[in-house]
Amino acid sequence: MKVDVIVPTYRPDETFCLLLHKLQEQTFLIHRLFIINTDERLWRDADQNYAFTRILDGLPFPAEICHIAREEFDHGGTRKRGALQSQADIVLFLTQDAVPADAVLVERLAACFDLSDSGEGAVAAAYARQLPRGDCSVIERFTRQFNYPDESKKKCIDDIGTLGIKTFFCSDVCAAYRLDIYRELGGFEEPVIFNEDMLYAAKAIMRGYAVYYAAGARVIHSHNYTMAQQFHRNFDLAVSQQQHPEIFEKISSESEGMRLVRRTAKHLCAVKKPWLIVSLVLQSAAKYAGYAMGKRYRKLSRKRILKYTMSRDYWHRVWNED
Repeated sequence: MKVDVIVPTYRPDETFCLLLHKLQEQTFLIHRLFIINTDERLWRDADQNYAFTRILDGLPFPAEICHIAREEFDHGGTRKRGALQSQADIVLFLTQDAVPADAVLVERLAACFDLSDSGEGAVAAAYARQLPRGDCSVIERFTRQFNYPDESKKKCIDDIGTLGIKTFFCSDVCAAYRLDIYRELGGFEEPVIFNEDMLYAAKAIMRGYAVYYAAGARVIHSHNYTMAQQFHRNFDLAVSQQQHPEIFEKISSESEGMRLVRRTAKHLCAVKKPWLIVSLVLQSAAKYAGYAMGKRYRKLSRKRILKYTMSRDYWHRVWNED
């Protein structure tokens, strides 16, 4: 089995250096590393500080860098570009700030796939567990545990009744895709504002394939988002769901959000930090406000959309095509 790793980058930093070193240590030898970088000038500036080129030259597998302009970047299209150039069996996507927690990340994700199985229930995608960084807040640390528990799960269409929207959950922070199925299903949607991983997972599951959550494959990745950032992210999330009623119309994600809030509040009391419930309420309000605005984005002016989104380039590209 051959595995190619694809990493989109933009303003890479020392965390990306660590990611490269961790890939070098993997027990499963990577077939090829493909980096798709946005803005070549910013790469050159960062390379002066972090010596990415020197690190790449020392890797035990070939590495290729492709530079694109900022206006070319698309969450689905950019990744799809890398996947369709691959000659491997599996493509593994990582974000530049997702650091493998150990040397067996690629090995454990590759083990989720049986290339001899092409029938119903075959695994089309597998995603890793995300562990919090050292500077992660208490609330975000619990959110990581909520979304990425310590038990693996193979998810298929029969799980929709019990798992609801979580059936389609997948994250390209660290996710592997079986390339023959990926090509069969047409890959990621493009252009897409957000959520290309979940949209693909839903498409695969509705076609009879499975998505595997591999708890033993782990990356270190978390963010301490501000309330404004939470608003923008959830605005874009709701837009992506509104654009795909065939998937999300009958499966609400709001109930899952409320379950997270209740569980987090209970956890804060259990760890004797109830005062953080105030922060939880404010963050949750920002998320809900962004989500509510995103659900009605078709009624908003272009000026308001650009104010609320975190993906201005996406909107400019879509409007120019119109």
